[in-house]
Amino acid sequence: MNPYVYYVPQQPDYYMQPYHLYPSVDQEQDDQQRQQPQLRALERRVDALERQNEQQSREINRLNREQNRQEQEIRRLNESVERLTRRLNRVNQRLRAVENRLNIPFTPFEGEY
Repeated sequence: MNPYVYYVPQQPDYYMQPYHLYPSVDQEQDDQQRQQPQLRALERRVDALERQNEQQSREINRLNREQNRQEQEIRRLNESVERLTRRLNRVNQRLRAVENRLNIPFTPFEGEY
């Protein structure tokens, strides 16, 4: 056995197999034709998703406007409640003052059923 013999791995011969390295124009066209239906399907799906996104955006805007309107109404009602509560408290104070002047005894649960 020769101690100076080395194993050299086989290198692929690129010049002998050009077809595998560089696909032909016909093969590229075949690939493109096969991909066309997939691309059209993807384009249709993207279009449908964009329409759905626009519709959802319009709905969100409508809901936001409705929410703002309701918040304004709530603020208006709260202001009315505060105003009427202050008025009722003033009327109660006047009533107690009149009751005190006339010596009418005050009972906290008077008038309740």
